[in-house]
Amino acid sequence: MANKIAAGNSRSFFTLLSQATAHWAGKPQTFFVALSIIVVWAASGPFFGFNDTWQLVINTSTTIVTFLMVFIIQNSQNRDTAAMQIKLDELIDKLEGAREELLDLEELDEDKLEEMRAEFEELARKARALREKRAPA
Repeated sequence: MANKIAAGNSRSFFTLLSQATAHWAGKPQTFFVALSIIVVWAASGPFFGFNDTWQLVINTSTTIVTFLMVFIIQNSQNRDTAAMQIKLDELIDKLEGAREELLDLEELDEDKLEEMRAEFEELARKARALREKRAPA
């Protein structure tokens, strides 16, 4: 992870933070740390009499973590999606016969996307029908 961070000094602090957090949060060890915290919290219930403050500790903690993780996850998803779009655009650009009008599909509105999806569904339907005709009975 240190090499990834060192290699991209031009990235913003938030990008570096979100990448590091996403990397850390995705590890099995992190899950087991979180699970351990919940087990310790649950086990401490009888000591605190299962009172409102005891419940508030876990509710507040999980709410804060969840709220912040939404932004980390969305940032990671946006970055990954943008990188994938660039890679797909490069493939479309380099493929002979590819329709270059598909390069910026993510920028189209829902109606136009649905129209293009229907076009591809029709192509797929025709291809399946052709394959069924060719298949030996």
